[in-house]
Amino acid sequence: MSLPLRAQLLLFLISLSSKMGISRYIEDSESSEELDSLFGVDQKIKEDFIYRRPLRCLDMLATDGAFTFVASQPQLACAAFIIAEPTQVISVELSDVNIDCSAGDFIKMFDGWVLKGEKFPNSQDHQLPLHQRYTDYCSNPATGATSRSSQNVAMVFFRIHSPGSAFTLVVKKIHNPFPCNVMSQRPEGSFTMVLPHQRRNCSFSIIYPVEIKLTELSLGQAKSNELLPQRQVWSGCSGSGDYVELLGGNGIDTSKMFPVADLCFSLRGLAQMKVGCDNSVVRLVSSGNYINRVSFQYRLLGRNELPKNRENSLENFCSLE
Repeated sequence: MSLPLRAQLLLFLISLSSKMGISRYIEDSESSEELDSLFGVDQKIKEDFIYRRPLRCLDMLATDGAFTFVASQPQLACAAFIIAEPTQVISVELSDVNIDCSAGDFIKMFDGWVLKGEKFPNSQDHQLPLHQRYTDYCSNPATGATSRSSQNVAMVFFRIHSPGSAFTLVVKKIHNPFPCNVMSQRPEGSFTMVLPHQRRNCSFSIIYPVEIKLTELSLGQAKSNELLPQRQVWSGCSGSGDYVELLGGNGIDTSKMFPVADLCFSLRGLAQMKVGCDNSVVRLVSSGNYINRVSFQYRLLGRNELPKNRENSLENFCSLE
């Protein structure tokens, strides 16, 4: 299995979080709450406490806190990837900014992720036009100092020319009752996406080869329960206006990924499919006429579990090494 996407996102996240001492936060936030209860940590004290650490030129942030960048030399191509839990969105605020916009310095916040020219979510799946997803501090310092993501990932680009220039990035997570377009941190788990009378598309992206089990699917007035390979239902499901598709690929832009299967009928019980790519996606497309809902489970595939049957295999576009 090729590793470019997972190496850049997952392994980067794990290695950085372990160095920062926040891997336990990422893996098990509930145990942290249990410890707080055990030792009697006051909730007000917790709310007043802000985790702080330096911000690196290339960084991954997975927890709330204040992250300060101080340039020791010119840094012309820097980025911070920010990720939250699937049911959260991200608030980003700039403070103590000391940069020279007139000399070419900039700080730009992006609603989503950009990696190798690909964007998540892509323009088809995001409700805002692309230019509105960027918040540029230098264009308007008064309004450009804050940004809020539409999903559980966000990004900050910055360029600093002069040593000593600095700024602080304050990251906060906010509960999202109807999560849409999620980047998963974990190789296994379960999730439910709900679109209540909204004309939009929602993707759940898993940066691993996984087995996906659809456990429940409610799509308007649909009446059947059959999961069919994509090549057999291309015109049927894509034309229905309300359907779920499984996608596989090695990038983060779902529009450039390969269709594995479509499902455009309500379902009770298990329907499963193995997706042997670096990125596996469950994508819910909704016409806005119904309350659409899909529940699924996913788990990491072992190397010996990768699909080998040519009829359903992804070997032709997800290469093995």
